[in-house]
Amino acid sequence: MTDTAEKIDYSKTLYLPQTEFPMRAGLPEKEPQIVARWQEMGLYKKLRKEAEGRPLFVLHDGPPYANGNIHIGHALNKILKDVITRSFQMRGYNSNYVPGWDCHGLPIEWKIEEQYRAKGLDKDQVPVNEFRRECREFAQKWIDVQSEEFKRLGVEGDFDNPYTTMNFHAESRIAGELLKFAMSGQLYRGSKPVMWSVVERTALAEAEVEYQDYESDTIWVKFPIVKAIASGWVPEGVSSSDHAKAVTEMMAGLQEASVVIWTTTPWTIPGNRAVAYSPRISYGLYEVTSAENDFGPRAGEKLIFADALAEESFAKAKLGFTRLRDVSAEALGSIQLSHPLKGLGGGYDFTVPMLPGEHVTDDAGTGFVHTAPGHGREDFDAWMDMARDLESRGIETRIPFTVDDAGFFTKDAPGFGPDREGGAARVIDDNGKKGDANKAVIEALIGANALFARGRLKHSYPHSWRSKKPVIFRNTPQWFVYMDKDLGDNSTLRSRALKAIDDTRFVPAAGQTRLRAMIEDRPDWVLSRQRAWGVPICVFADEDGEVLKDEAVNQRILDAFEAEGADAWFADGARERFLGSRANEPWTMVTDILDVWFDSGSTHTFTLEDRPDLKWPADVYLEGSDQHRGWFHSSLLESCGTRGRAPYDAVITHGFTMDEDGRKMSKSLGNTVTPQDVMGKSGADILRLWVMTTDYWEDQRLGKNVLQTNIDAYRKLRNTIRWMLGTLAHDEGEEVDFADMPELERLMLHRIAELDELVRKGYDAFDFKRVTRALIDFMVVELSAFYFDVRKDTLYCDAPSSARRKASLVVVRTLFDNLVKWLAPMLPFTCEEAWLERYPDTVSVHLQQFDAIPAEWRDAALAEKWRKVRQVRRVVTGALEIERKNKTIGSSLEAAPKVYVSDADLLEAIADRDMAEICITSGIEIVDGAAPESAFKLDEVKGVGVVFARASGTKCARSWRFTDDVGQDAEFPDVSARDAAALHELQALGRLA
Repeated sequence: MTDTAEKIDYSKTLYLPQTEFPMRAGLPEKEPQIVARWQEMGLYKKLRKEAEGRPLFVLHDGPPYANGNIHIGHALNKILKDVITRSFQMRGYNSNYVPGWDCHGLPIEWKIEEQYRAKGLDKDQVPVNEFRRECREFAQKWIDVQSEEFKRLGVEGDFDNPYTTMNFHAESRIAGELLKFAMSGQLYRGSKPVMWSVVERTALAEAEVEYQDYESDTIWVKFPIVKAIASGWVPEGVSSSDHAKAVTEMMAGLQEASVVIWTTTPWTIPGNRAVAYSPRISYGLYEVTSAENDFGPRAGEKLIFADALAEESFAKAKLGFTRLRDVSAEALGSIQLSHPLKGLGGGYDFTVPMLPGEHVTDDAGTGFVHTAPGHGREDFDAWMDMARDLESRGIETRIPFTVDDAGFFTKDAPGFGPDREGGAARVIDDNGKKGDANKAVIEALIGANALFARGRLKHSYPHSWRSKKPVIFRNTPQWFVYMDKDLGDNSTLRSRALKAIDDTRFVPAAGQTRLRAMIEDRPDWVLSRQRAWGVPICVFADEDGEVLKDEAVNQRILDAFEAEGADAWFADGARERFLGSRANEPWTMVTDILDVWFDSGSTHTFTLEDRPDLKWPADVYLEGSDQHRGWFHSSLLESCGTRGRAPYDAVITHGFTMDEDGRKMSKSLGNTVTPQDVMGKSGADILRLWVMTTDYWEDQRLGKNVLQTNIDAYRKLRNTIRWMLGTLAHDEGEEVDFADMPELERLMLHRIAELDELVRKGYDAFDFKRVTRALIDFMVVELSAFYFDVRKDTLYCDAPSSARRKASLVVVRTLFDNLVKWLAPMLPFTCEEAWLERYPDTVSVHLQQFDAIPAEWRDAALAEKWRKVRQVRRVVTGALEIERKNKTIGSSLEAAPKVYVSDADLLEAIADRDMAEICITSGIEIVDGAAPESAFKLDEVKGVGVVFARASGTKCARSWRFTDDVGQDAEFPDVSARDAAALHELQALGRLA
């Protein structure tokens, strides 16, 4: 052995990976440094500058509410939005993301009121604009907090200039949108039952309630029949005498009977004005034969029930009964009832008509529906549909206001209102607890011998989303937008909205069906809230509710809001200021506040339309599935009412995040996962990887085990990037023509071309799981476990001049560039770190564009051939793994197996391939023929068998391969000829130590 050979540390002659990119990511420490760097360098502005002249792609941000730290739902939502905007930015668009916040409304007002109550203060004793100032400051505090939390997630956007609904310009534009509805005649003051929160003293929209289990008092109530005379009309071909006889038979016995209703809201009985029945249900007249209770019906009483529910009802009341005869729908439509509380407090002395109703069923109750038009939407609709007919029959159709905003009965509920001994009964108190109204009504019914039975029922009931307390339905004067009024072009707001839904792309597609169903069935849009913090319904109205339509007045209002904000409406002298010369006219200034959904539904106006760096309509709206009844819904109605179409071209919906057992996260269960905790322990990129690997269209699960799965996947992904960086430390930037590439390198370029198409289509389809899964599988299975494994010998050991090594370096370089760019929208911190490690003189990976992939890289025939080659390789590596486990060998390079191939296609595929190199063995023998019984085989690869054999020759001290040419070089006698030649080149280049 020469002196030179004795002094050489062969490991130092290898092109082993060298990189400062750490195996241990340290994301919780590294990511905040990257965020600070982005802010310091002004990455957002650089992105806008770099994208000048490109087509705009706009994802309009659905505004979160500015009243607390972000939760895991916020994180999911913002990460999805960030991935979308970044992916389009890197694919030739100017994808500008402007974050926004909802600032008005009850949640913030509620917080300020809580602070007042804690100090023993009364909100109503504070000037309204002082109260509003505190609400504004509260909102701004949380906007600042949430901004930093979103940036920590890696979200890139215009956080220096977000949109907020409390911005003066925004408040002016929201008011302007309201005035458009007013001027076009779509806004009206009406009286309808709305969901009302007694605790919060305001009307609520569907989006502001949630359904919880609630135990209600239930009652069965008798409505005595006071008139049972059928119409005098005689059918054609029937004599008057025959008809009279038939009528007599039809109505026989009904004069002394009662119709029985069932309700879960006893307190609504004072508001009853009708009883509904269904012509499709079978009814019967029943007689009580025995009674056990000391109240209720006695033997001999006659009652009418739906036949399907009679037995159950009589059992509940502990009554014996017998059925007397059928009662026809015609008979029911001909009778009139007396109110069960007639005479109480000197009231209820009116006729209660029977009304046909499509909403009546015989699934539960009695088959009759107690109809209180002031306390239910279906009741209201049924009453109003029959209003003209009822008035022609002399029935008063005015709907009473039986319950006030605090839940107390009014004078419209005789016997229960302010004149009642002890004061008015109350439905719900300030704490959301049941008042004494139900008890009072039930006792009155017993006293009137009108109670058939009573009980309790646990069922799903609407609760305020904020106070978590039950709501009531009560008739109140409110401001509405018509859903079905002709807008002058043979369209209505409903028809416009339905057409817009048909014209919108929904991801997933089921969102279209859901939103359509909501629009088809929704009542008129209630805009008014009885609160203080928000944009006012800035109109003037006369005593009949007619709105003043004066453009000069409107302009003064909008100009004031633009300069001073909506506080101008509540300032001293506002009425005279805005009305100007019309101040002496009898116009009343409306003081209700706009529903915050109208605020957020108007954001497209002062964001998309008014910002020159955005466009209208947006390409995409993305929010949780609850926003089909929230932001998607209100934005659709607002835009269709003022512009005739939706403000978006596509709607993307995500589900909700559950714990690992599929339960809703809650503090009481101790199963919450906060983004702050995940980022503090593992990093934002781990959270982002979880979002990318979920079926976000559905509800997702998150917990310790799910996070660990993503940590493990991230570690493999990071190690693949790290190996590429280490290998590229030896890349001198040489190029190799595609035509001169070895087959294996051309196979990898083919796979890059395939993945490029998949990635682009996946980003276009917002199918991030497909993109992530494909890239992780490629990096772990095809690169780490195959291509890199096969090429390590070439990359580490070949001479500097090796064409194969140079080609492989070109491919690794290409792989790195494309993979890091493809992953950058999803894992912005990791990819930024990797990119700057590779290209320290560049600014950011996020200023890069996805590479254009040459069409010539596509080679399906080559891919098919190598699929077969890898099948044979699988059998060989499987056989060697057994020998390794048995400790027959320590490395696959100690083997030179004999491979039997009887499948002609597989044999042709591996012909002229260096299978020893591909299988990472020192030698291999391919035999054309069937394998012996003792050979190792895989069931899924037919026609291949492997017989293990040890490699012959001497182990090369540099590459560890066993060859027959070790020792042929006198200067380097302990290495193979290939390695000796490489050492001579390195020596000539002065690279040997």
